[in-house]
Amino acid sequence: MKKYYLFALVLLVVFACVPKKNTSFNSATGTNDTIRIANEELEYEVIIIDPGFNSWLATYGKSRNFYSQDYMEQRNRVWVSQWNQNVISGPYTHLFEMSIDYNNNTDYGYEVNYLIYNYLTYFQLTNNIQLGGFKARL
Repeated sequence: MKKYYLFALVLLVVFACVPKKNTSFNSATGTNDTIRIANEELEYEVIIIDPGFNSWLATYGKSRNFYSQDYMEQRNRVWVSQWNQNVISGPYTHLFEMSIDYNNNTDYGYEVNYLIYNYLTYFQLTNNIQLGGFKARL
């Protein structure tokens, strides 16, 4: 009889030590791949909805402060201008659904320029398209 109790106790300990499956939502692997940045004072909002962008940014994107804000602004000006041209007319109008309202005279700050720069880099590399005079690179 003692053997049965000892066996049952060992089974309980073994089952208690088995790790449980994690069922919580992980935003890095989940289907919600939306980035939203808003600044109520300047009245702007950036929303990026593109499956795969978050994981691409985490994998290939340079860390914050790798590029200067001025560097990213220069490229964003050219790329956004070309993006907006493709919205109106171009060979890939099906890829360009909405125009980007990017004012060259507005200081959007580092974070907004960082995300726009990386999204436009991601877009060009994944679609094998070049926007403007600067080639997207990692």
